[in-house]
Amino acid sequence: MNKILTIAARNLLRYQRRTLLTTLLITIGVTAMLLFVSTSGSFKTMMVGQITDSMLGHFQIHRKGYVSSIDSLPLTMNMKPQMVDKVESILAEHSEVEAWSSRIKLGAMFSNFAETTNIRLNGVDPEKEVEACPELPKRIIAGNKEKLIERGKILVPELIAKGMKVKPGDAVVLVATNKDGSVNGINFVIQGVLEGISGPGGRDGYMHIDDARELLRMEDNEISEIAIRLKNPENLRDVLQDFKENLSQLKNQQGKPAFEVHGWDKLSPFSNIANMIDLMTLFIKIMLISIVLISVMNVMIMAVYERIREIGTISAMGTQPGTILKLFITEGLLLGIVGAFIGSLISIAIVLGLQQAEFSFSFGRQSGLVLYPELAIKDILIASVMVIVVAVLASLQPAWKASRMDPITALRHV
Repeated sequence: MNKILTIAARNLLRYQRRTLLTTLLITIGVTAMLLFVSTSGSFKTMMVGQITDSMLGHFQIHRKGYVSSIDSLPLTMNMKPQMVDKVESILAEHSEVEAWSSRIKLGAMFSNFAETTNIRLNGVDPEKEVEACPELPKRIIAGNKEKLIERGKILVPELIAKGMKVKPGDAVVLVATNKDGSVNGINFVIQGVLEGISGPGGRDGYMHIDDARELLRMEDNEISEIAIRLKNPENLRDVLQDFKENLSQLKNQQGKPAFEVHGWDKLSPFSNIANMIDLMTLFIKIMLISIVLISVMNVMIMAVYERIREIGTISAMGTQPGTILKLFITEGLLLGIVGAFIGSLISIAIVLGLQQAEFSFSFGRQSGLVLYPELAIKDILIASVMVIVVAVLASLQPAWKASRMDPITALRHV
């Protein structure tokens, strides 16, 4: 085998220009793929983190049917206290759950005593909400940031603050209708203004959960949803499956499941962008395979054509067809290994440079987001193995043709 490797390397060096161009194409393909994977992966991870850590949590639990009617924020589909107790007991026992926050979601009329508009609000326990969504306080662009929300105060989204011309410290009135149809109004003070974020919930305001119950005249400690944060988000799929199985055993009075569980991707339209990123990554990998396949097959076909007499000579000297086959496949293998190795080194260098540069960009209403690409060893190995395997496969047809040549016919070739 060592002799075959030596001869294959020597043959590639004999045709330096062709070998260099082929290796360059493979290197460019590997570099382009790894850079796209690292930057797109960084963008996807950052945006998912923005959505889960500042708004949704990693997944949420609702009463069955609530999500399909969430646009109207139905108070009649809130979870009763005994239902909440059952869910929280399961959450407390699960090893993957880091924190959770119970919320009351409601719609209200927002008045600055001169104008009135609609507002969506989340009634939350400030301490639990920060544990479940630790990035939420960073969205406060004006007002007190030391405590998320205090009794008698509200956080309003930036869009409403600008439209209604209100600022922290201003007095406002919230008027809401409870589930029985009665109307109640309470005076509040604006504690802060929240930066908008893409997707449903990105324009919601916040208030203390006790104020929400008072405004809605709730006698029971019922809630609309529970947002959960995991210790390791990569285990989201397995955890969701666990909770779906556990909660499916809890039935309502009609004998049907009482709860529904949804991951963040089912609650935010950004999941479509994340899926598009994954699809584009697949297309880049297909392009890489095509580049390597065409490049290696082209160089190997030319190598066979130019070395027909040489192949005939070694065949006439008694070289077995299997050895000739291995020789040409080894040449393709070496091209793939060298191209993958150089491409990986260049990609690592560029990624390190991008990390030092700390490029920032804007996404929707969010600005100052820093792109921090990372290149995992797994991605490098996948790209390298893919290139090497495709290079070997591209060598098979020319190698097979070379190994099956008739020595006499090959020696007569001019």
